[in-house]
Amino acid sequence: MLSIGIVGLPNVGKSTLFNALTKSKQADAQNYPFCTIEPNVGVVEVPDDRMQKLSDVSGSKKLIPTAIEFVDIAGLVKGASEGEGLGNKFLAHIREVDAIAHVVRAFSDSNVTHVHDKVDPKEDSDIINLELILADWQTVSKRLESVKGKSKGIGEKEHKVEREMLDRLFTHLEAGKPARVFDHNDDEALFIKQLCLITAKPMMYIINIDEEVTGDPITVEEGVVHVYISAHLEAELAELSDDEAKEYMQDLGLEKTGLDKIILAGYGLLNLLTYFTSGEMETRAWTITEGTEAPDAAGVIHTDFVKGFIKADVANCEKFVEYGGWNGVKEKGKMQLVGRDYIVKDGDVCYFHVGN
Repeated sequence: MLSIGIVGLPNVGKSTLFNALTKSKQADAQNYPFCTIEPNVGVVEVPDDRMQKLSDVSGSKKLIPTAIEFVDIAGLVKGASEGEGLGNKFLAHIREVDAIAHVVRAFSDSNVTHVHDKVDPKEDSDIINLELILADWQTVSKRLESVKGKSKGIGEKEHKVEREMLDRLFTHLEAGKPARVFDHNDDEALFIKQLCLITAKPMMYIINIDEEVTGDPITVEEGVVHVYISAHLEAELAELSDDEAKEYMQDLGLEKTGLDKIILAGYGLLNLLTYFTSGEMETRAWTITEGTEAPDAAGVIHTDFVKGFIKADVANCEKFVEYGGWNGVKEKGKMQLVGRDYIVKDGDVCYFHVGN
């Protein structure tokens, strides 16, 4: 399951956003730093309009959407990399997620205290990014010292590639640059993966704006995905029924909820896509990475399916609905019979033939 960690300075709206996304009250959203100590975890169904259409055609008894996990991590502060504000504990939580949603305050509300007594999205984002980079710099520094010790004498050739990469990465981080923009080859990528660096994780910015914003969108870092959301508005929508929320959004001229925006950005960051299985028992969504071949896609359902894979029936979900299910797409020639080298696409409806 995809997990996204929500990070940022205290009082930027992380817990309010978390509660809205998960439609819960489990995250304390009080007006003081460190109101979140242990991370709150919420599992949210990924909304997908295609599922109901597939279910209607197949006469499915159940609908099972795929899900995403949000982790509300306590507010980091300047000096977190040195342990300030329980920083070591919070940084450990960030290492466990797949992607980072960095919430930055751009809303104006005199009732909500800002830890630095001013609203400055760029400065706030720089503080968090520096702490994350410093934490990674410490990790690389320790590993570099270890490799230097091992590479003396007989082990020099064995550790040469890793040591040279670590030297470059050390300098890169020392210059205040995140690991995700570090230039490296495939061999070096294996060493980087073992380091579990925070700034190597895919990241998006969530700019927490006022409900009514005019002017140019705020950009805090070029080349990084920005999602613009009013956490206060999302909290209001979460209190409404689905129909009421849709009507309210129409009145405001909004096409997507904050949840939709974040999930779309998260899928893009991690190169994820959705395929479906659909029949009388259930219609279900499955998440895989782009470029996944059919046996590995089947393995998401059950690991035994990878080895036992024989072939798969595949149809585009729109054609599946248009022609009334498996019989219809077969008759219209819109179904493919594919083998092990087929790359599963977003929106594919699959039926896997598996042997023992």
